[in-house]
Amino acid sequence: MKIRKPTSAGAVLTAAVLAVSLALVPVALAGKPGGGGGGGGTGGTISLVMVNDLNGNGTPNYGDTVTFAVSTSSTTQPYVTVKCYQGSTLVYQQSAGIFAISLNQNFVLGQTTAWQGGGAATCTGTLQNWSSYSKHGSVTNLASMNFNVGA
Repeated sequence: MKIRKPTSAGAVLTAAVLAVSLALVPVALAGKPGGGGGGGGTGGTISLVMVNDLNGNGTPNYGDTVTFAVSTSSTTQPYVTVKCYQGSTLVYQQSAGIFAISLNQNFVLGQTTAWQGGGAATCTGTLQNWSSYSKHGSVTNLASMNFNVGA
């Protein structure tokens, strides 16, 4: 095997890749525990994506499957927690990792015994950074969105 001397273009490319890699180190470490956004949150975006729309109306209904499109620089493995209420009663709560190696990124709306009779509910999806840096870990809310689920 013959080893070649790097060309100037190859050296420039190598230097550029190294510079970008080093610049990303602070981003990779940014998931440390810290303050969290409440309400609309800061540090990310979240939007609802229909996965299985049983009645084909394009909006979430009881029994439909949804997931979320998320974007954040705070973590490489963001989570979403969905809570749904009928009046003041919590009828659904589920959390899932929204990243490539997550086992399940989908939420089946109404898949609980508390959500009775397929009724409508008011839900919130919250984008979160789950940290295990401390003994008990911490959860930082980054962004949230409200959505209604039809009967």
